[in-house]
Amino acid sequence: MKPPLNSSRIRRLSKLVNMGSKVAGRTIAEKALATFNAHEPGVPIDRSRQITTINDVAKELGSMRGVMTKFGQMLSYVSTPIPLELRSPFSSLQDSVPPMSKELVDEIIRQELGDGPDGVFAIWDPEPIAAASIGQVHRAVTSDGAAVAVKIQYPGIKNTITADLSNLRLIAKGLKLGYPSMDTDSMIDEIADRILEELDYKAEATNQRKFANFFEGHPTIVIPRVIADYSTEKLLTTELGEGVSFSKFQEYDQEAKDLASETIFRFVFRSLYQLRSFNGDPHPGNYLFGEDGRVTFLDFGLTKHFGKQEIEIFEHLIIAMVIDKDPVAFSASIKSAGLLSESCDLDVEQIYDHFVPFYESVMDNNKFAFNEDYTSRLFAHTFNQKAPIAKYLNVSPSFVVIQRINLGLYSILAALSAEMNFRGIAGEIWPFTKTPPSTDMGAREVNWLKNLDEGTAKQ
Repeated sequence: MKPPLNSSRIRRLSKLVNMGSKVAGRTIAEKALATFNAHEPGVPIDRSRQITTINDVAKELGSMRGVMTKFGQMLSYVSTPIPLELRSPFSSLQDSVPPMSKELVDEIIRQELGDGPDGVFAIWDPEPIAAASIGQVHRAVTSDGAAVAVKIQYPGIKNTITADLSNLRLIAKGLKLGYPSMDTDSMIDEIADRILEELDYKAEATNQRKFANFFEGHPTIVIPRVIADYSTEKLLTTELGEGVSFSKFQEYDQEAKDLASETIFRFVFRSLYQLRSFNGDPHPGNYLFGEDGRVTFLDFGLTKHFGKQEIEIFEHLIIAMVIDKDPVAFSASIKSAGLLSESCDLDVEQIYDHFVPFYESVMDNNKFAFNEDYTSRLFAHTFNQKAPIAKYLNVSPSFVVIQRINLGLYSILAALSAEMNFRGIAGEIWPFTKTPPSTDMGAREVNWLKNLDEGTAKQ
């Protein structure tokens, strides 16, 4: 149920309506209110344990929203061999969170923007509509009639997260026992760097602008614009996304799920190969689903940007594995990429066969079905310490965030029961193939790509 608008909000809204600014036959305020009211709150609110002070952050979030909780969140939606009854307790971490008190929220906004929310915004919803990994999200309408989402960072969360990073070192020690060739220090440093970047909303705003500018005009990929005047290091305001939640979207038919899955797949790999960036947080709460395959992508805090040489490494691996199916070339490329110790004395066929499951969805020009059986097998295969190759494996810094494709993205696609010719779609995207459109969505992308190329040429 949507929270009702109080009389003061209605009065402020009526002032906006009286401005008379027309957009496609409707006032800005009417459009904003329609978007505002269409966005159902997605967080169960428990005011009995609300956060009122920084000390509460350390108490509540130290146990719920630290580094280890990110791992728990991942377990809740990643298809793994871990029994469902053991995964289920983590599912509440996806969206259940003790909210900040209204007084604390008012204080934070006053500190960041110079006035309380009722003074800054024409309409302000005091109840959060979503839980971010390090804060909570409220909906609002700005003074010029824009419906927005306002992400507010928990005060003191930086200290809590920084202290919790020590837990990563414990994980690293365990990994080292099973994978002696793994450079766990470099891997943990990379993870820590990405997590710490999430604490800076200015950096996230920069990431989101980059993605929004790149995908502007795309037929199915939607990135909300950042509203700079209402954003700071601890406050991020963007356009309010439209669409239904992941859990609600599960009720839709398979055709709708397949279209959305194709959009998500295109978003990830267009970002990687054209933008040289990867939004490394494929969490169910970071998608809103619309009509005809439209997906709105949220939360760009955990983003990895790659250099040209790093992308070329990814390309060489795909060419050797998928295009040429050449064990000798793949073995050389995987060692050069830092994913396998040079001391590995296994024959090239064994090395090649070990990595085939990671490329299975695009190995052949046929339909491939993502399901829990596949992702569970992939998870077990990834962490099989008894495999002959295990003692030679490594994860170089460039590949740390990319592993979220195997563990996160593929689980999202499995949850949507996605089945299509992913090789055909990938062929459109890979810079070394660029095949003609293989789907209706691919055909719809053509004009967007043309405009993208023309815009790039003008720069």
